[in-house]
Amino acid sequence: MERPIPNHLRIPIKRIMIIGGAGSGKSTLAREIGDKTGLPVIHIDPMYWSPGWVQRPAAETMALSLEAAARPEWVFEGNHSASMAARIERADTFIFLDIPTPLRLWRVVVRTIKHYGRSRPDMPPGCSERFDWEFLKFVANYGKNGRLRALDLMQSLPPHLDVFHLKNRGDVEAFLKNLSKPNASTRKVEAA
Repeated sequence: MERPIPNHLRIPIKRIMIIGGAGSGKSTLAREIGDKTGLPVIHIDPMYWSPGWVQRPAAETMALSLEAAARPEWVFEGNHSASMAARIERADTFIFLDIPTPLRLWRVVVRTIKHYGRSRPDMPPGCSERFDWEFLKFVANYGKNGRLRALDLMQSLPPHLDVFHLKNRGDVEAFLKNLSKPNASTRKVEAA
């Protein structure tokens, strides 16, 4: 069940799943959580793409995703719907980055300019950034399809998950501020 971000978040987390539209900050948040907690970060995009923006076969993407989800600890970012149930089953924390479309579009354009002609850190080598109008249309339309599916998914998440619906940078910063390193202590959340 979704709950407000507490003032003190001391959860011995082991597996965090992050979803959201392109440009929502999934990769950035995953890296920030990884830096703060020491948890290994897994990006879904290298499981989708081979060099030259060649899409991997669906079975290969699924196998890579399931292998990664079986690891004991992770921050796993990405929207691969085929492996979502397996990742949800293994996760202890679920984050939906529900960032407004104009900001996501802006971020996609900025990252394209910043990395133009080179692969971003969360992408496989040989997938150089480029302007792709079809992708920008996909980003713009996320609110009409992907966001609605994510909101529906949040309503059916199992009770073992701590769920966070982060809607802006302030929410993200509050979450990070209250995040501590995993430890062997009992799971504890102190309310605000």
